[in-house]
Amino acid sequence: MIFTKTITMQINKMKLRENITVNGWDFELVENDLDDVFYQCKGEVMYDDEHDEVPEPSLWRAAEELEAILTEDGLKVYAGHSEKGWVEVTLTN
Repeated sequence: MIFTKTITMQINKMKLRENITVNGWDFELVENDLDDVFYQCKGEVMYDDEHDEVPEPSLWRAAEELEAILTEDGLKVYAGHSEKGWVEVTLTN
């Protein structure tokens, strides 16, 4: 099973571009290892009503749009955000 996953990731990585710009936001490809591949982009740190850090609204919309684009390309991905204004679109296959 691990061998099949490795081949699948290698095939899918052939489709990936180093940078993708969506709605003016430049997402950079990060490849730490086969199970840790994602696009990232950093915006301003913002806070919600409960004082939790959240991404800029336009950056979050761009991440969701990138998620849709990559899904249409046949990749399994999900958009998420971490702290300090970072958003990530992570590959899961």
